[in-house]
Order: sequence, then structure tokens, then C-alpha cells
Amino acid sequence: MSKWTGKSKGSPLGYRIFIAVLKIDIRLAYFLLYPVTLFYLIVSNKKSISYFYSKRLGYGSYKTISSIYRNYLFLGKVLIDKIAILSGQKEQYTFEFEGEEFLHALVENKQGGLLLGAHMGNWEVAGELLERVDSVINILMVDVENQNLKEVLNEAISEKKVNIIPIKDDMSHLFAVIEAFKNKELVAMHGDRFVEDAPYIELVFIGAKAKFPIGPMLLASKYSVPVSFVFTLKESNTHYHFYATEGKVYPSFRKPDLKKEANKQMLNEYVQHLETMVKKYPLQWFNYHRFWTNEMKE
Repeated sequence: MSKWTGKSKGSPLGYRIFIAVLKIDIRLAYFLLYPVTLFYLIVSNKKSISYFYSKRLGYGSYKTISSIYRNYLFLGKVLIDKIAILSGQKEQYTFEFEGEEFLHALVENKQGGLLLGAHMGNWEVAGELLERVDSVINILMVDVENQNLKEVLNEAISEKKVNIIPIKDDMSHLFAVIEAFKNKELVAMHGDRFVEDAPYIELVFIGAKAKFPIGPMLLASKYSVPVSFVFTLKESNTHYHFYATEGKVYPSFRKPDLKKEANKQMLNEYVQHLETMVKKYPLQWFNYHRFWTNEMKE
């Protein structure tokens, strides 16, 4: 199985220049994406994303390659939007919030919560809820991916209630998550990326078995924190649709047989929601590594 490192290139100065360009004209940034995306389509390793479209969704050859290109294009636009929105340029966008009342309930009931999303759409747009939901939102990011970006975003969002928690190899980020749960804060993270040596459960996803991490939900059940499945998808160049499910507290069991079945049940609920979203927005699931068990054997 190929490892996903989350590495991205870019210096703090480069990101600052990029933010300055976005303030001038975001459409220019979008326009420049098209030739860059075509180049990346030619040189990138497309094996895993091709497997997703051709084998799991059943697309033909032309639709598969077209979907890969459009997927890369969506990713580029999402990255541009991420920086633009978190650096204070949200006035260029509109948002539709479906299930927002469930997050308000988490805060009003002083429960905190785990917002479990996926590598799809624009995860960081959840930060737009800061002016609508009165709670600190802790967003987990892979450390190697956000070290440079975090420095710039911390400057851009210093007045907002966002706390970026870098995911560390030594798992020390879990202490920050536990502290946030104890403080009744919201913690946002992904649930669709299996990491080697981490606890997982194998479930059927879009017609084939895949490994899903159980760690985030185990922490939530241990500390009796409600879990809400959240997704933020791009529906036009300037419009996003936010989805959230009602928060649910999953019981924690000590007996091995009860614990195993409970863990499988709560993770399966997430997987079912994820599959619904991926099928609805197939161009916005940014999965570029071997994901399904059968795929890993090829």
C-alpha cells in the first residue's frame, strides 16, 4: 500500500503573494488553473483515481479521463477558495447551510462535538460557521501539509475562533483533541483516510471492501461527545453547500464482543453517509491513494 504523506509545496512568502493576488482578482487564479490542470493530468500518477471512476463507479474510458481532469480542476479551485475564505474574502462566496441547527444544538447544550468529514469538497469552509456557531472549532490538518500554510493562515484568521491542530506521527495531537472535548469545543477531522498501524475496521464502500480508521469515533464515544457527519461541497464557482447530521452520542463498551459490534455499527453509519455524498459529488472526492482492499493487491 502506498503511503499518503500529505506533503505540499510552498513557502510562507509564496502563500502571502498568492493571497495578495486573490485579493485583486480570484477569477484570474481560476483561469490559470486550466493549463496547470492539463499539465498535471499528463504527468500525474492517475492509477488510484482512475480505479475509483472506472471500477467503482463504472465509468467508460473517456468519462474516466474527463472526470479525472475535472476532479483535479475542482481541487485547484477548492485550494484557492480555502485560502481566500480563511484570509477574510468570504464576501465573494455564498453558502447554504443544511443541518446547521444541529451544530447550534451541540453548542447550546454545552456538549462540544466531533465533526467528522472527508477528503472531499472544501473542508476548511466550515470555518465560515464561526460567525454563526458560538464555539471554538479545532481543525485537524496533516502537519507536513500545513506547516507553511498554517503560519500564514494563523495571521489571516487570528481574530477568529479557529484552532488548527497539526496531526503528528507520534499521535501527540490526540492530547489536543481530548483537551478540546473536555472544554466542550468542536473538533473537525476527516474519517476517510486509513493510516498504517492505526486501528481500523473493514467495511463495504461503493461495492468493495475498504479500511476506515475507527480512532476518531472511539475517542468521541469514550468521552461521550456527540458525532455529526459534515460535508461542504462546491456547487458553483462562488457557492458552497454545507451538510451536517444531528449529533449522536455513541455508547462505549468494555466487553470485547459488545465493543466490536458497537464500533462497527457507528463507523458503518459514517461510511453510509460518505458513500451518499461521494455518489452525489463524484468529482469532489480527492482520493489519490490506494483505498480499496482489492486495489491494494493489484
